[in-house]
Amino acid sequence: MDFPNLIQTVLIYALPVLFAITVHEAAHGYAARHFGDNTAYMLGRITLNPFKHIDPIGTILMPLMLYFATSGDFLFGYAKPVPVRFDHLRNPKRDMIWVALAGPASNFIQAIVWAVLLVVLITSGVQERFFVEMARAGILVNLVMWAFNLFPLPPLDGGRILMGLLPWRLANQFARIEPFGFFIVLALVVFGIVSTIWLRPLMSLGYSAIDLLLTPLLALLR
Repeated sequence: MDFPNLIQTVLIYALPVLFAITVHEAAHGYAARHFGDNTAYMLGRITLNPFKHIDPIGTILMPLMLYFATSGDFLFGYAKPVPVRFDHLRNPKRDMIWVALAGPASNFIQAIVWAVLLVVLITSGVQERFFVEMARAGILVNLVMWAFNLFPLPPLDGGRILMGLLPWRLANQFARIEPFGFFIVLALVVFGIVSTIWLRPLMSLGYSAIDLLLTPLLALLR
């Protein structure tokens, strides 16, 4: 194990990852509060304090163990989910969609912000590799979180969105998957199915969308 390289990688990714998970979870809480559920607010989860959202096992222990076990080839982790009482929402079925969308949407917006920073750094002639690599890491981390969380299986945000879109009867049947959803998703990740059929195509679309959005900025800075 190349420890100097490991430390450098951790330092490069630390800030983007902390922002990605913190803003993602806070966005869920803020959206829930907007639509009538104050649970996250009452528990202090609508905050940019990362320690409120870090899960010791899912955010720290599991990614580190997988990094060492696979020499960095495979990483998986999760933050502490923001508690949402969907029955407290003003229109539970409709508002569930917006609450679920808030997290991935925040990650896509962050990816755009990191991309703008990257363009500014490069066009300004900044030679410091650390900051350039951090900006690239910020884009990657947030696009991964955006795409992965949209996978249409509960308890992921995509599963919540799909439940909100399905008719009541089908939504109730689909919701029965949730107790087993994490293990199903983990198995699909381990066998590369999520990456092949979902992550890579969606992330490619995400990169293309960001390139298109930044075209005016690139033209302005040239």
